[in-house]
This record gives sequence, structure tokens and C-alpha cells, in this order.
Amino acid sequence: MDGTRGGVDRVFAALGDAGRRSLVEAVATRGTATATQLSAELPVTRQAVAKQLSALAGAGLLRATRAGRETRYEVTPEPLEAAVEWMVSVGAAWDERLAALGRSLSQGKSRSIRHPPDGSRS
Repeated sequence: MDGTRGGVDRVFAALGDAGRRSLVEAVATRGTATATQLSAELPVTRQAVAKQLSALAGAGLLRATRAGRETRYEVTPEPLEAAVEWMVSVGAAWDERLAALGRSLSQGKSRSIRHPPDGSRS
């Protein structure tokens, strides 16, 4: 597995949890945020939020910056871009396969229409 694929796998694993997706959205909306700020709006502890933010940072989706006693998080778009590129490439491959299937089915349909040997189309 190459580095890009491993990064995409980490992104999908991190975003597989609805709570972590919500945290990414909350940080993106604010620009930057701390675990304390985010947990004030959620029915979970600051420690639980900090753990999820750490997982998102580990996947490369957030950048953690220490300033004194607090850690601020901000979204890093590059891993999301890599995941989108992967989805586009997979989607393009499926588009090609579906188009080929469509062509094959339409050719098979035109071949299946049989006319009598005398040329009449009754």
C-alpha cells in the first residue's frame, strides 16, 4: 500500500464516525477551535472531544497548534482532497464500465431483432 492510499484509508476511517464528522464541520465553521470550546456545545466531556480531535489530527484532517495551555485545531484540506481524488477516479472507472455495459446491451438488443428471410417485416 502506498502512502497516498494509506492516507485515504485513514481519512475514511476517521470520517466513518458521525461524531468526528460533526467535529470537523464545527472546526471548519469556526476556523479554529479548542476542545473546551467544542465540548461546551456538546453533551460529552472535554476529554471525549479531545480524544476525537486527536484521532482527526492523526488522520491529518486537523492541525493541532499549541498556544500556552490550550491546543487549537484547524482543518487541513489536503487529506480531504486526496480522498475526493480517489472517489473521482473510482467513479470514473465505474462510469466507463457502465457506459461499456450500456453499449453492449444496446448492441445485443439490435442483434436480437430478427427479420424473416424474405425481407418482410410483418
